[in-house]
Amino acid sequence: MMAETGETSLSSALAPQPTAEAAWAAADWPLGAQVADDAVTFAVYSRNATAVMLEIYDRTTGADAIFACQMQRNPADDIWRARLAGVPGGTAYAFRCWGPNWPFDAAWQRGGSAAGFICDVDAEGNRFIPNKVLYDPYARELGHDKETPEMFAAGIDGRIYATGHLAHLGRKARQLDTGHWAPKGYVLVPDATPTGARPLLPPERAAIYEAHLRGLTRHPSAARLQSILAGVPGFEAVQDVPDALRGTYAGAAMMAPYLKGLGFTAIELLPVHETLNDINPDDRPGGNYWGYMTYGYFAPDRRYAADKSPGGPTREFKEMVRAFHNAGLEVYLDVVFNHTGEGGNGGHNDVTGFVSFGGFDAAEYYQLTNSHYLVDGATGCGNQLNLSNEAPQGLVLDSLTYWIEETGVDGFRFDLAPVLGRRPDDAAREDWSAQKRFFQQHTLLSAIRDLGQAHKVEMIAEAWDIWGYEVDNFPAGWGEWNGRYRDAVCRFLKGDGNAGAFIEQINGDYHNFNDQGGQQRSVNFIAAHDGFTLADLVSYNGKNNSEGWPFGPSDGGNDSNNSWDTGGDPALRRQRLRSFWAIQFFSRGVPMTVWGDEFGRTQNSNNNPWNVDNVATWSNYEMIASNAPQRLETGGGGAYHDNLGAAVGRPDRNPLFDFAGAMARLRRDHPCLRQRRYGDLLLEQGEDVTYHFASPGGNPAILADARAIRLRIDGSEVGDSDFLLLINMDGQAHVFAAPLEAGRRWARIVDTAAWAESAGNLWPVEEAATIDWRYTAHPYLVVVLQQQPLPD
Repeated sequence: MMAETGETSLSSALAPQPTAEAAWAAADWPLGAQVADDAVTFAVYSRNATAVMLEIYDRTTGADAIFACQMQRNPADDIWRARLAGVPGGTAYAFRCWGPNWPFDAAWQRGGSAAGFICDVDAEGNRFIPNKVLYDPYARELGHDKETPEMFAAGIDGRIYATGHLAHLGRKARQLDTGHWAPKGYVLVPDATPTGARPLLPPERAAIYEAHLRGLTRHPSAARLQSILAGVPGFEAVQDVPDALRGTYAGAAMMAPYLKGLGFTAIELLPVHETLNDINPDDRPGGNYWGYMTYGYFAPDRRYAADKSPGGPTREFKEMVRAFHNAGLEVYLDVVFNHTGEGGNGGHNDVTGFVSFGGFDAAEYYQLTNSHYLVDGATGCGNQLNLSNEAPQGLVLDSLTYWIEETGVDGFRFDLAPVLGRRPDDAAREDWSAQKRFFQQHTLLSAIRDLGQAHKVEMIAEAWDIWGYEVDNFPAGWGEWNGRYRDAVCRFLKGDGNAGAFIEQINGDYHNFNDQGGQQRSVNFIAAHDGFTLADLVSYNGKNNSEGWPFGPSDGGNDSNNSWDTGGDPALRRQRLRSFWAIQFFSRGVPMTVWGDEFGRTQNSNNNPWNVDNVATWSNYEMIASNAPQRLETGGGGAYHDNLGAAVGRPDRNPLFDFAGAMARLRRDHPCLRQRRYGDLLLEQGEDVTYHFASPGGNPAILADARAIRLRIDGSEVGDSDFLLLINMDGQAHVFAAPLEAGRRWARIVDTAAWAESAGNLWPVEEAATIDWRYTAHPYLVVVLQQQPLPD
């Protein structure tokens, strides 16, 4: 064992547990730092390291370690272990590693020693470098990011993490010691904060609200929610978010009554794992607002916590989960296991910026080319995890298990999920059938599915990456974001006449998902974080990501949005927004919307604001209390483009908000709109719901380029009403026939047309007008009729 000189009181209290070193190495301790009895166990994985040093710090920046000891390796599992007494909760810790390319040398010392150095990258792809301090991949919390304002104030930046031959601060990069600035993990004592009873909703009941944790409550309007929603039925329990809590887990917790009032059952949060955002600017684009660069797969991002003390983010996150659970809502997390936030090669094979995974074992954690470059393939992010290897697979499953069992999370959405099932050489990507077989038999994809089924949590794939589009290729039991649904609906609702594709998607994409466990495996989205908002989808023909602050600039973004500016007509844009909401919530499958779409949030045609952390990407709830939401001040500079104009009706009320909530609640309240099975097409008897598509006159033969379609949803076998949707996406009116049936009537409960805006486009079924055998539907609208028995 080795201790530092000049020990402080903490280092004097530290002591190796008086146990034989061989016993430590063989101990069955879980990875990470665990408080056990009167000691703390530390365990990290590295197959190729030859020495691993554990370091203890009394502060996370600006100082050397106060204690260090060599860890012991168990050759049976390649896990390095140590056990220390006298380590209190909240202690910071980190590691240094040696390996074949840089073996341990007793002459090595902190501060930038070259003792023992052989090469930066050896013939096996090893990149060990003891001058770079590494945080625990299993750390439950991290003290800070690898770049912080404090670090910049000291004249230091992220280049100190570089390896290799390049010079920085007058030295070779490999000799820059990062101990003063590298992120460290915290030792956390077991936390008993309850997360509430999980709702355990079946997947077909899900209605998902995708949101950025910070964007949900960061806008100043979140502090005025009670007055904004005063008098709106269903929102009586909504609270104001105190200024100190805006943009935090605690602030998000206070939004549970809001989402419940709207009619949603689940919130899906963009990544909340620790990522690089401590230095995100608040006066210009920069950093990574979305958070798709994960550092810590067990650590809630400290920036989103009001309580930033060690253990504070974890407690606050669990309290947030409890608030949603108590409201009957589930919590899903967007997770990024395809690459990490460490970065890749810096233009040279010997240059990386490892602060954790790659520093412990680059050849095990990452996919490497034959020349040992980090693969920049299916992710485009420069350091693709090698999820065919045991260690990364274990990391994924252990992380998911932790968030399920310890924090109460109910589901996960996997960013670029095909990467989890790619072969290392992606040999099958040109052969669709071979790729599907490989995916459906893949060990990790099947293990994730099995973990979800065992814990009754949802596993949802973003089922494409740079190498291919794999929607419906995942093992049965996975849910999948359905890009086919988005594209078919967007095209049809702008009048493209793609009737066949539209019908297929409204019917739950039957031919692709009937073998996946049911229609609820298709997650139907029209707008998401990485695209236009719904209001922008009907307002622009193309993206404009170069607008100045606060709406840009941003780079990237898809050029094929299937958007239409609706001829510049604000009233027709509002009408089309209502039509989108109606179609989505009457479709088979699970609807998902993006934050702020319920009241017309706009990003001024920016469809990829990944680096914009301001009013352009925050929900301005003042829009709920205005019939001209895009004419309001942003609350933070710049101006919204006024694409929606002023709605007909009360000036202090946004009718889109009322309409969107009504569609979500209709689905919530009607069993026929949230079925697990497809219906008669499965040749099953009883308790099924059939979607009957026909021409406006009732002819089941529909022309391929039809723009007007009648849909009857038969809810009788599940004890529900029948619904008749009259869908006209033609530029001219169409007359629809309503089937006449003895003793029953068709009540018009929805008409998205502009003429009905003053009535909110909604009517309670008991008060709704009876429709005789025909109804004239104006262009670009949806009419919903609900069948009712005639009064005696």
